[in-house]
Amino acid sequence: MLSVIPDLHADPQRLLDTLARIGRYNRIALLGDLIDAGKNVRHPSDRAVLSMARELVDNGRAVAIMGNHELNAILFHRLGPGGPLRERSTKNLKQHWSFVADFGIGTTAALEWTNWFLDTLPLWREIDGLRLVHAYWSERLIAIVAARRPDGYLREEDLPEIAEGRSEFATAVKLLVSGPEFPLPGNGRITDNSGHRRSEIRLAWWKSAPATWKDAALSVARPEEIPDGWVPPEYLQGLETGSLPIVFGHYKIAGEPCLLDATAACLDFPARPCFLTWRGGEKIEAEDVITV
Repeated sequence: MLSVIPDLHADPQRLLDTLARIGRYNRIALLGDLIDAGKNVRHPSDRAVLSMARELVDNGRAVAIMGNHELNAILFHRLGPGGPLRERSTKNLKQHWSFVADFGIGTTAALEWTNWFLDTLPLWREIDGLRLVHAYWSERLIAIVAARRPDGYLREEDLPEIAEGRSEFATAVKLLVSGPEFPLPGNGRITDNSGHRRSEIRLAWWKSAPATWKDAALSVARPEEIPDGWVPPEYLQGLETGSLPIVFGHYKIAGEPCLLDATAACLDFPARPCFLTWRGGEKIEAEDVITV
């Protein structure tokens, strides 16, 4: 069986507890965002999480995909003609502090680990009839990336273009790891889970039925800020009919882990570790999402 582990965010205890629950024999898939401690991580260590993940991969027991934090780190530690490919601003340093605490900025160690991200973490995988992506599965976007990178692995020469963010290829890469965001109606603003004020909102893109803003909103720290009314239908694209089941993380769902959709399962529940055990089939069952 395949056990899928969502965002760890530099929490070695979360990984150890999850591995203990999984047992010794299941194969493992890691959904990205291995790095950059979240606010609820009591004893963060990017070094410990990455070392354990690398050992699992090197031993052939695990595979992994890239999250937005790995992509951000790759850009943050590399220099282009005008400076770092990702701005080393106060905001970005705050998000990336635990990795910097372990490895520094632009050091040999930081570059070695971000090289490992490039070499080891594709943007998507498909295993035993299960599709894995960090934030957003889109056949159209995957086709755009696959036209240049059929295996989903980015290359060093892609990075300046991704950092600039203007091309179709760069947009596709960033949406796969970060998901789409949509403008709020009027002059609406929401506060995200990092405390930033935004005029755009993440929505449950996998919903196909009409939904209100309150039903579809994701990653909102203050639900009372979510507007009333219905989401424009074109915002919710829904899953393709007959598509394979998809598993992803990224969205920081509040509450206890649960199955949100039988064909598209978000596993990122920061308050409680969980994983998904995939036995094959056409859909994901509620009992496949296992709380640690």
